[in-house]
Amino acid sequence: MSTSTSSTGTPPSSSSSTGGLKRELKVADAAAFSVGLIGPVGVMALLGAGAAGILGPGATWAFVFALVAVSLVAYGFVKLSRHISHTGSVYALVGITLGPRSGFVAGWALFFAYVTIGAGSGMEIGFFLDQLLDRLGAGFSVDYALVFVVALAVVLVLARREVHVITRSLLYAELIGAALVTLLSVVILVRLATSTAPGGRGLNADFLSLPSGTGVATIAAAAVFGFLAFAGFEGAAALGEETREPKRDIPRALKIAIVVVGAFYLLSIVAQSLGYGTDEAGTKAFSSAGAPYLDLGTAYVGAWLGDLLTVAAIVSLFAIFLGTVSAAARILFALARDTGSQRSIARLSPTGAPSTALVVAGVLTLLVVLIERLSVTSGALNATYYALTIGTIALLVAYVLATAGAIRFLFFRGAAKAPRWQVVVPVLGLALVIYTIYRNAVGLEAPYSWFPWVVLAWLVLGVAISYAPGLAGRVRANLERSQS
Repeated sequence: MSTSTSSTGTPPSSSSSTGGLKRELKVADAAAFSVGLIGPVGVMALLGAGAAGILGPGATWAFVFALVAVSLVAYGFVKLSRHISHTGSVYALVGITLGPRSGFVAGWALFFAYVTIGAGSGMEIGFFLDQLLDRLGAGFSVDYALVFVVALAVVLVLARREVHVITRSLLYAELIGAALVTLLSVVILVRLATSTAPGGRGLNADFLSLPSGTGVATIAAAAVFGFLAFAGFEGAAALGEETREPKRDIPRALKIAIVVVGAFYLLSIVAQSLGYGTDEAGTKAFSSAGAPYLDLGTAYVGAWLGDLLTVAAIVSLFAIFLGTVSAAARILFALARDTGSQRSIARLSPTGAPSTALVVAGVLTLLVVLIERLSVTSGALNATYYALTIGTIALLVAYVLATAGAIRFLFFRGAAKAPRWQVVVPVLGLALVIYTIYRNAVGLEAPYSWFPWVVLAWLVLGVAISYAPGLAGRVRANLERSQS
């Protein structure tokens, strides 16, 4: 494997590559990849309603909790990315800080998270497309699984293009939708403030109120929607071998993604909560809403904006789908390359894309959808939630390992690489993530009570593979070589 990046982060020329991947991206590209992977427009098309189902008018707290926790977790990613650049993202960050087997399992968990979140996002495209067709009076419906197959085919074509084409596509897809959602949010708040809102609603602080008896445990349970909303912020770290100055630009990209998306989420969830109304009827309508953009756009501006926002949500969900499959492929490429066990999966296309890994990741997302289509009889919306929830739990496991690795690497291995007092930041992040996993693994009803076991089964398989003869040694050697 090439070692074109020095330990000090000196950039190679744009035509150089590491392991065949091209170094051509700047900080804006890396940030765009993270933002596109998060897909904030598509996220707020559905997850706010999920949080409202648990926290009522106080759905905002789920996003506040998640924003705080993700910011604390991001501390470790930002700090580690200043020392480590690798296309394996969490796999490399954990492998270098906690050891090769832990790194492999972290990458294994992140790969599964991206596959299942990608599958959920692809199914959600079909859900919203069907709603849009119904709204327009098309007279027919579409099966979300068939829509998924078409979307997957387009994703695999685009994902084989040069990486800067992917990052720009993700950015443009989100910018247009984000502008429309921001416009709607501002209109809602202005109409509430000027007493011209539907139903005589007014601007108030009731979006911070919680149902009687709600405690931290309930907020943490609802925060799974908030964490899912930020899923992908770490995506820029997977571009460590495709960014010109990774040890400078990846940390910047991570911070940009969290700040921009966090502000967007808070504005959107407040506007949605108040837009529906914080009384019992409004909260019930919000929590059961299948298309908040359509409802609020139609009520506060006009049917045309509701339809346009639904289209924007579909485009954003496609961006998430493209981003997650691309990121999953890069994780799988790194695992296959560094373990040396499946060299065919580490094959690159002429454009520098991990072509075989893309096909494998795409096929696995299709497998998830087929399983859901055959086993879930309660419709596309529940199938979407199931896949997204499984993916979020797997993602949180990867966050736990990455944060633990950051604590060890920054504060307890050799000379401290950050002020000692700052250890409290990742420790708090670690505690919040572990608690969120616990709240989403204990005391839930089926089928949600099954999902932690699905993730555990995947992790056990990963642990077993990590003990294959010679695998840990090859991973250690390749990770060390990549950073030399």
